[in-house]
Amino acid sequence: MASRVPIVAGNWKMNKSAVEAAALLEGMLPELRALTGVECVICPPFVALATLAPRLAGSGIGLGAQTMHWEDSGAFTGEVSPLMLKGLCSHVILGHSERRAYFGETDETVNRRVQAALKHGLTPIVCVGETLAEYEAGQTAGVVVRQVKGALAGLTNEQAVGLVVAYEPVWAIGTGRAATPRGANEVIGGMIRPALAELFSADVARAIRVQYGGSVTSANAAELFAQPDIDGALVGGASLKPAEFVSIVAAAKG
Repeated sequence: MASRVPIVAGNWKMNKSAVEAAALLEGMLPELRALTGVECVICPPFVALATLAPRLAGSGIGLGAQTMHWEDSGAFTGEVSPLMLKGLCSHVILGHSERRAYFGETDETVNRRVQAALKHGLTPIVCVGETLAEYEAGQTAGVVVRQVKGALAGLTNEQAVGLVVAYEPVWAIGTGRAATPRGANEVIGGMIRPALAELFSADVARAIRVQYGGSVTSANAAELFAQPDIDGALVGGASLKPAEFVSIVAAAKG
């Protein structure tokens, strides 16, 4: 963990207009800027990206989109391309379970998005995680390893080192039922990193930052971040509460 800078990203999901997003950011920006030793990324809805970009310029805080298409342009009504994000964002969340469940994203299409993001200089935050049924059936390892290998297929070691993986058990997202710190660490250290080592190398697997996501709060953040294989968090609901999100980011710096 010593060589991996913790990263905390706030996924605002489908919340806040551009005006509301600006007000929300202003409520936490001074405190976030004062925190060192941790990377922070704000991921608002698409309509707020252009509003927040100038406010975050020079702040040391990243701006991320919540998804994107893999094509540079074309007849894809309603989609946003990497070229539209390039120069505006630093990061992009890819393969979130809600995108998989509600919008038909697959390991293959997530892989296309990852390849496109890297091509255009965007840092992917690649989400993996099992459903409640898969968890209860003891299928966590199979699901998570398949998603990691599918999403990151065809990447070079150099490309892989720079991306972020987010382990988000679907049964913990927005339910208030977070994985235990030890349980999350076992998945990341015992399943995800070995899968990364198979794809790339042991050194690359140790270098890639892996976040935990799923009902992360200021109450459980410190215990999660104390685990050796958890390198921060992808935060949902709590990222919409300035004091709560600042506390989570502060916990990640140790």
